[in-house]
Amino acid sequence: MTDTAIKPVAKTKGAKAAKPAFIPFIPASVVLPELTILHLVVGALLGVVFGASSLYLVLKVGLTVSASIPVAVISITLFRLLARLGIAKASILQNNIVQTAGSAGESIAFGLGVTMPAIMILGFDMEIARVMLVAVLGGLLGILMMIPLRRALIVEQHGILKYPEGTACAEVLKAGATREEHEIGLQAGQAQSEAEVARGARTIVTGFGLGLAYKLCEGVFKLWKDTPEKVFAAPLAKASIAAEISPELLGVGYIIGPRIASAMAAGGVLAYMVLIPLIQFFGSAASGIIPPGKTPISGMSPGDIRSAYVLYIGAGAVTAGGLISLARAMPTIWRSLSAGLGDFNLKREAAKDAAATTPRTDRDISLKWVALGVVVLVAGILMAHSLHMNIAGALLIVLFGFLFVTVSSRLTGELGSSSNPISGMTVATLLLTCLIFLLLGWTGPTYYVTALSVGGIVCIAASNGGTTSQDLKTGFLLGATPRSQQLAILVGAFASAVALGPILLALNQAATVYVPQPAAPAAVPAAAVASLPTEALSGPQHVQDAGVYHVWQKPDPAGGAATRYLVRNDGTVAYLVDPGINGHVKTRPDGTSVTKYDAPKATLMSYIIKGILSRQLPWALVLLGVMIAVVLEMCAIPALAFAVGVYLPVSSSLPIFIGGAVRWLVDRRSRNLAHAETLSEAELAAESDRSPGVLMASGYIAGGAIAGIGIAFSAGVLGNFDRDITTLMGKVNPFFDGPWSDLLACLPFLGLMALLFRAGARKPG
Repeated sequence: MTDTAIKPVAKTKGAKAAKPAFIPFIPASVVLPELTILHLVVGALLGVVFGASSLYLVLKVGLTVSASIPVAVISITLFRLLARLGIAKASILQNNIVQTAGSAGESIAFGLGVTMPAIMILGFDMEIARVMLVAVLGGLLGILMMIPLRRALIVEQHGILKYPEGTACAEVLKAGATREEHEIGLQAGQAQSEAEVARGARTIVTGFGLGLAYKLCEGVFKLWKDTPEKVFAAPLAKASIAAEISPELLGVGYIIGPRIASAMAAGGVLAYMVLIPLIQFFGSAASGIIPPGKTPISGMSPGDIRSAYVLYIGAGAVTAGGLISLARAMPTIWRSLSAGLGDFNLKREAAKDAAATTPRTDRDISLKWVALGVVVLVAGILMAHSLHMNIAGALLIVLFGFLFVTVSSRLTGELGSSSNPISGMTVATLLLTCLIFLLLGWTGPTYYVTALSVGGIVCIAASNGGTTSQDLKTGFLLGATPRSQQLAILVGAFASAVALGPILLALNQAATVYVPQPAAPAAVPAAAVASLPTEALSGPQHVQDAGVYHVWQKPDPAGGAATRYLVRNDGTVAYLVDPGINGHVKTRPDGTSVTKYDAPKATLMSYIIKGILSRQLPWALVLLGVMIAVVLEMCAIPALAFAVGVYLPVSSSLPIFIGGAVRWLVDRRSRNLAHAETLSEAELAAESDRSPGVLMASGYIAGGAIAGIGIAFSAGVLGNFDRDITTLMGKVNPFFDGPWSDLLACLPFLGLMALLFRAGARKPG
């Protein structure tokens, strides 16, 4: 990087213009306050708060929203208020440290929620030590493995990998910058005049307000249906199309552009308009059950067919697409690693000289410390008794960790965090890990925990690697010091990992129901009862019965999850323990309702582990997905984005496609303007990336994400209100329920699209 302004490059017919050096908002020659204790602590605390809400979401529906932008908005607002009170203030780089430290909570929450409940579903206890260890080891490992990849993926791929949430977060932080900071950016050629800055800030605030209001009207007040859907009849029986009409997904689609958005939507079309009706066509004639389904196909809904069959195809496609993407990226990754490995060959004084001459905006944590950190974490993995880990498992963690951290970072750059299929990568990790265990003959119950621990650590590492990439992209655009950001997210990840383990267990325990069992002969011999662990009832039922019982895990002869009982000293069963996560009983014996968590992705993980190690995995479906990816690559079509579309619900990829289509219309209009004839394709793309449409889309993402997290926070408080308003709107609101609700619900979303197009069609500034 240099501190000189970008100079125009003369274009010669037939010659390719050189790529100009990128100058960040705060140039490398300018030093502002950045990594400070107060802002680091605030970021870590916000990370825990947003991580808790994300954990709730992933247990309920298997999805989360990116926390970086909401944390950035809160940081700007908080420190502006503190500055007015004369207590504390924050520079743009300090606000960036807050969002960097705060972003780790969401990614760790996703990894925990996707994997750790599967331990309980498999019949083991969710021990606090095991959960916290997996969270800490995975979170830190993902960050350390991302550090050597920064130059290859963030710097060299700038302009190619968009990192939509990271780009949007940078725009939000720029909008909150002080006048002095904007003057610094203006001198570096990366800022606008005061009037242009004001207009850009108004655009972001407008988008934020629209996204927030839209999401609240949709999610809290139920003014319209959140996911319109159309299920087709014969001849395309069970084919369906749906869209989660949310502002944040529309904004993500606009930022990533039409090409990637179209590939994702194409994968969704294949899954919902081809594969599901195809399975229905052939399977409906079968009178019996076709594994891995649990019921006859003729009685399945499109969602049931997807869960039973298409998810395995999508997992195979994502696995193959990820491996191919990694192979394609290896030359760039190797160049980055080679440059970083130079740290080991420098003498101490030479290393000091090299560090002194490296621009501030290009300084990473030394690769020596990265390597030492990885060694320490692997040693911790091996010594942790609760993980049941062996050397093979530790080596698989390092191998798959590096593989999927790289893939996760590239996918985040192409698709955004909201559409990054971390669970698909976890599925791939479990597939490969369990296959290796199967070849080695490791099929006992203990290896279930080992395989899931491998998958859990890799899942969290990949999730945090993608989040770290978004943060580093934000810092790259702003002119932050990478080393400061890397230290901040390490601290934030550790704080969130320590806090979220107990929160996960508390969420499960709070929704656990103890079902009294009728008197029956002793189920456990009296001599064996004394050796069983003990447990007392918790929650409201503890008031009715404060006794202490012994815990008996009754195995399932069919290989399913063990059933948990509380037994008396004489061996008779007193209670069936129905857990909060993946439990079935919705009301306690006293009639009070209780929230249950379906944990859909954790359930899938448990099925994979049992399926492979018990030799019941539907390999035919997985290999079909692999061949889909191979065919696409043979047609010179990058398979990974398409594979993600196959794996994700079409309701997630369709609004992203719509956002990309709006961007295509805006870009097409820009190319028809008179001045566009004098610009190259690269300059047109750069102008499009700076357009007010990107600012409006950033506001949509911020507003929708904050509203989504707020709704998650208030779910317990507003439980009765949500039930009552849903009942009321179902009776009186045709936009929410009724024969035309799917069509009418699209009208507010069309308004969002129109406003986004109008903003993008304006000239920058």
